Amino acid sequence: MQSLDIISINIWHIVISLCNLLILFLMLKKFLYKPVKKVLADRQAAIDSRYHEADEAKEDALRAKAQWENRMAAADEEAAGIVSSAVESANRQSSAILGETREKADHMISRARAEADAERRKAEDDIRERIADVSAAIAGKLLEREINADDHSDLIDSFISEIGE
Repeated sequence: MQSLDIISINIWHIVISLCNLLILFLMLKKFLYKPVKKVLADRQAAIDSRYHEADEAKEDALRAKAQWENRMAAADEEAAGIVSSAVESANRQSSAILGETREKADHMISRARAEADAERRKAEDDIRERIADVSAAIAGKLLEREINADDHSDLIDSFISEIGE
């Protein structure tokens, strides 16, 4: 039979291999695991820092948005107040203009009435003068001659025709 030297188990080889494995593990742990763990921790800290900054920026944005909304609400209220006061002012001015216009119209109407009354009085005075002149003329004619019924109607007709002129 053949010899089984190839398949043999050597304890010393196993112990040396285990020692090599242990030394390799310790070296990797010291030189690779701790630095990699430190890099990962640093990276995690940087990511956490960025998340914190992002949260702060978001809070700042929300505060700015709230302030902006408050300012817009105040601006809307102020605009409504300005519009209201402008409408009020326009109403006051329109009332003043209407009052002034009514006053001018009343003044013009009263002046026109006064002028019409003066013209009427002047016309009445003129008619009275004419009537007095015609009455004097009739009285003069009556005195010049004696009047009968025909002369009386002729005199009245001539008096009416003179008044019409």
